[in-house]
Amino acid sequence: MSEADTDSGSRAGREEVWIEKYRPQTLDEIVGQEDIVERLQSYVDRNDLSHFMFSGPAGIGKTTSATAIARELYGDDWRDNFLELNASDERGIDVVRDRIKNFARTSFGGYEYRIIFLDEADALTSDAQGALRRTMEQFSNNVRFILSCNYSSQIIDPIQSRCAVFRFAPLSDEAVAEEMRHIAGEEGIEFTDDGLDALVYAADGDMRKAINALQAASVTGDVVDEEAVYALTSTAKPEEIKEMVDQALAGDFTAARSTLDRLLTEEGIAGGDVIDQLHRSVWEFDLDDEAAVRLLDRIGETEYRITTGANERIQLEALLASVALDD
Repeated sequence: MSEADTDSGSRAGREEVWIEKYRPQTLDEIVGQEDIVERLQSYVDRNDLSHFMFSGPAGIGKTTSATAIARELYGDDWRDNFLELNASDERGIDVVRDRIKNFARTSFGGYEYRIIFLDEADALTSDAQGALRRTMEQFSNNVRFILSCNYSSQIIDPIQSRCAVFRFAPLSDEAVAEEMRHIAGEEGIEFTDDGLDALVYAADGDMRKAINALQAASVTGDVVDEEAVYALTSTAKPEEIKEMVDQALAGDFTAARSTLDRLLTEEGIAGGDVIDQLHRSVWEFDLDDEAAVRLLDRIGETEYRITTGANERIQLEALLASVALDD
């Protein structure tokens, strides 16, 4: 191995993970959630936090907002006054009784309160949520809780009523594209317009997914283009999804099945991801409202069957067959 190859490998081994390197450190650095950031900033400015609940899909700023609040409140001491737990890993009642209560009981170095952040709180068991409710009452004088979840409906009402609820929406395409341009500029990466559009499409409002895709694509060539992005994210091109559905709508099931086979076999796209992309593209097909509603109904039925363990290929082929046979 040449010296240049050794240096290159050494640099690659020390390459930072970009989702951490470019994670916002303060609230005003968070993009795409301006209304929520403004409300959170008012709490921080008054140094008067209540219990918070952040709900919404992955990669849109929930965890980043929680850590940014702690950084602004505690400065360099934020790690000593901020306990982060992932409830999907530690979801039992013992976690609430032991780790959370022990943290809440300890001294807090002159600050009025400390923060406990429970990520993926919707994974907590019913008993653990009941214990958490009592803990929130018992230590409300010196601890503030921030709960993060994908589905707030999985959190019991007594906890929700004790929290100010912030519902984070998927990030807009413009917000994702702006951040991609910023990171590409910082890293000296060239990208094509199609490559940027592909990053935004593949991310579907998830900034973390977009940043990971950009970092992965940047090491595969000199320029980040559409082909690299779709290959690395296991995402079908929108035109491929449209081609498959158009073939089925035209009654050509064999051609539609062949396109599906290429997506699943040659491009390695998961059946669930094909369903997600179909759902996103329904209104882009040349369908009247009634036909679009029928297609959505079939997509929903297929998605349900796949998530309950049915064979992906069989269900997707059945979906295409029903579309092809539709009068």
